[in-house]
Amino acid sequence: MQVWPGNPYPLGAAYDGTGTNFAVFSEIAEHVEVCLFGTDGAERRIQMTERTGFVWHCFVPGVQPGVRYGFRVFGPYDPAHGHRCNPNKLLLDPYARQVEDR
Repeated sequence: MQVWPGNPYPLGAAYDGTGTNFAVFSEIAEHVEVCLFGTDGAERRIQMTERTGFVWHCFVPGVQPGVRYGFRVFGPYDPAHGHRCNPNKLLLDPYARQVEDR
């Protein structure tokens, strides 16, 4: 699967007719993965290597609207200081336009 740098904006998932740009803000993340889920529930993790300011981003050609996805954020876990990075937790996109309940 190809992964391109993409753009930091718009935030969230944005389809352009050829693929989807993913962008998410995190001031403390050390790295971020976007996780794509197939119809069988299989998870494919893609490391978002590009960062502009505090926005992590990538573009994945061929990913169309309706794909299930989430983020895994790696970084400090220090709740006393508001830092709760935990890559074992799949995070919803805070900029999502729709959430599906199954």
